[in-house]
Amino acid sequence: MSKAYEAAGVNIEAGYEGVKRMKKHVQSTMRPEVIGGLGGFGGLFDMSQLNLKEPVLVSGTDGVGTKLLIAQQAGRHDTIGIDAVAMCVNDISAQGASPLFFLDYLALGKNEPALVEQIVSGVAEGCREAGCALIGGETAEMPDLYKEDEYDVAGFVVGAAEKTAVWQQAGEGDVLLGLASSGIHSNGFSLVRKIVASAGLSWEDEAPFEPGKTTGESLLTPTRIYAKALEGLTGTDYIRAAAHITGGGLVENIPRMLEKGAGADIDLEALPKQPVFPWLQEEGRLTEADMLETFNLGVGFVLAVEEEKAEAVSEILRKNGEKPFVLGKVTGREGLQFKGELSR
Repeated sequence: MSKAYEAAGVNIEAGYEGVKRMKKHVQSTMRPEVIGGLGGFGGLFDMSQLNLKEPVLVSGTDGVGTKLLIAQQAGRHDTIGIDAVAMCVNDISAQGASPLFFLDYLALGKNEPALVEQIVSGVAEGCREAGCALIGGETAEMPDLYKEDEYDVAGFVVGAAEKTAVWQQAGEGDVLLGLASSGIHSNGFSLVRKIVASAGLSWEDEAPFEPGKTTGESLLTPTRIYAKALEGLTGTDYIRAAAHITGGGLVENIPRMLEKGAGADIDLEALPKQPVFPWLQEEGRLTEADMLETFNLGVGFVLAVEEEKAEAVSEILRKNGEKPFVLGKVTGREGLQFKGELSR
């Protein structure tokens, strides 16, 4: 290898070793539409094999945010890749698209093949959960941009939907069905880390909101991926619209699924009881507005359905292992109206 490049802090041999280690994880995500294997200049996917009359491609890209810092400081790197996949896949799922393939981007201060393998194993696990193929990516060693123990992860997903079955906007009278989150998911962690620090907790301390787990372990619970929960609903007229509850919480994301001039009544007491949120509110002295504008509060995905189809949709979701709940209803009055109180 180039001695000059090595002296500049880039280890090409470590890069080769990282690719070698990740191949088995990538292979576990393959779909029959994938052409070729890992290592080409681009990933190939045969769209002609999809059973779609008028296919619409739906794409999304995202990262994991400062949740990465917890993974790095806690020394646990095998789940953060799941978050990278989830943040992208859930976005396109909200349009009614089925994920097809994923590409990841990993930037590090120092290329440690064992670390790369841990991260990519999480990406592959996320792809398996989503049913999409990991067909390529980039691993970049950038010693002048990142410290040796720092890295960043981002991803890009492409999915497809039938043109006539793309989920768009909900209108007055539609019922909002919620699907539970697995916790905080991957948003609001700048605030979470600040609250944890002010509480004097280390990542190795037992989590006050989840006994039996360390604080780091609990907060690194991966973001849920909803693609398989939606099987039997994509490509149909059951769903009017959907929302992935990400940055901005309920306040920012639910309006994105509503027709112009529409609003929604939201039942806060219908939210799943997840102890981490009351703990954050109390420990951080956060207002209800702070909570509603920052966190998912236990609901990671929302579906809008016509009232007469709500039970049929709920039954499909239950068969897919979900426990859907009625979160609220779309109104003809612009803005969100919250009823009840957040659990404490």
